[in-house]
Amino acid sequence: MADDASVFRALADPTRRQILQDLRDGERSAGDIAARFPISGPSVSRHLSLLKAAGLIQERRDANRIYYQLVEERLALCVGGFLSAVCPEQIVLRHKLRGSRDAAPPRGAAKKAGSGKGA
Repeated sequence: MADDASVFRALADPTRRQILQDLRDGERSAGDIAARFPISGPSVSRHLSLLKAAGLIQERRDANRIYYQLVEERLALCVGGFLSAVCPEQIVLRHKLRGSRDAAPPRGAAKKAGSGKGA
């Protein structure tokens, strides 16, 4: 598998980021991807090759067509690992906030329970 640096190099280009965003809805053919950009077919092909080399997309061939799809796990693990290393406090804080939301009673529950008169 490609190293993490190749993922960040791939993410550095706005065209490649747009390709990844387009693929989040599912598989697309190379021709469909190329039609979405005002650049040459060979340029789009190069972008796809770099994304594939970084492990961010995979291809499937069907006769003379090539289809691409996003490899979500690769992107999530690489970027998530980087964020965990750079700002671990944020990861801990996010887990604490998520845990406190899960443990807290629904809003208004305490008011409804104690809203009876004559107490």
